[in-house]
Amino acid sequence: MKKNLITLAIETSCDETSVAIMKNGRTVLANVIYSQIDIHEKFGGVVPEVASRNHVEKISQIIDQALEEAQVTFDDIDMVGTTYGPGLVGALLVGLSTAKALAYAMEVPLVPVNHIEGHIFANFIEYPDLEPPFLCLVVSGGHTHLVHVMDYGNYEIMGKTRDDAAGEAYDKVARTLGLGYPGGPKIDKMAREGNPEAIHFTRTYLEKDTFDFSFSGIKSGVLNYVNSARQKKEPLNLPDIAASFQASVIDVLTTKTIDAARKAGVDKVALAGGVAANSALRQALVDKCGQEGFEFFYPSLKLCTDNAAMIGCVAYYDYLSGIRGDLNTNAVPNLKIGDK
Repeated sequence: MKKNLITLAIETSCDETSVAIMKNGRTVLANVIYSQIDIHEKFGGVVPEVASRNHVEKISQIIDQALEEAQVTFDDIDMVGTTYGPGLVGALLVGLSTAKALAYAMEVPLVPVNHIEGHIFANFIEYPDLEPPFLCLVVSGGHTHLVHVMDYGNYEIMGKTRDDAAGEAYDKVARTLGLGYPGGPKIDKMAREGNPEAIHFTRTYLEKDTFDFSFSGIKSGVLNYVNSARQKKEPLNLPDIAASFQASVIDVLTTKTIDAARKAGVDKVALAGGVAANSALRQALVDKCGQEGFEFFYPSLKLCTDNAAMIGCVAYYDYLSGIRGDLNTNAVPNLKIGDK
């Protein structure tokens, strides 16, 4: 096999158009990300049709930029990796169709990639020496999972959300507080000015023997608190509300993560997903893992957001294990972790 395998990777699952050029899975030669946050902010959330249209307009430009930054040409590419789920179906199809066309034209393999796996694999890029097994907490706008990464491509889902994902709860609470979109970074920033013990919002741990999550109760607790205060015309301390809400979510996330890591019998814990950029969550896990004797890994901020480098990393290891797509490969909006 060729010594250095070069992957062109594409990520268009939601509102970021990203293309990366990767060498041997873990070395980033280019990772270009075009964000549509400013476009969707005025709508208060991602509008699928608008996201798809912007992917179509930008994808060719981002490919050219990535190739230029990596100082490679199409002749150097050994495979094309692309997200095929989960995500917004229209957005996924833009990246998938582009990837199919490129793979066909260049006569190289197409490797379809699971987006959630991509978030986990961002840690392999950040830490070149990291190897399975480890326990990974995946937290984003659409997903909250506790994943036992037993090997590359071999996972056990130990827990997942039964209702709202953590990032979804952040967005809904931010909207209630009038902070706008995206909610996670805005609450994280405001919470730094507040007292996390000012208001007690109930932590939901569910049954004793489960690692599943439920954030609808915490979210409803905040909404009820705010609505009650407004009806009584009482003043609202937004930093205290943000800090207290965030503390309740982080308590549940960190407690269940440590418990799941013990159950899995691992000595390493990783964090991944968009909400992994949350400063309070990162610090809480740094502290908790340090106290409990777990080695802790988390990606840099650029690798927390949706990006093609993480997709290229998965594509490389999937390629080595023999996974291939073809022109019949379709987008799977509700793709689950571990599905191929």
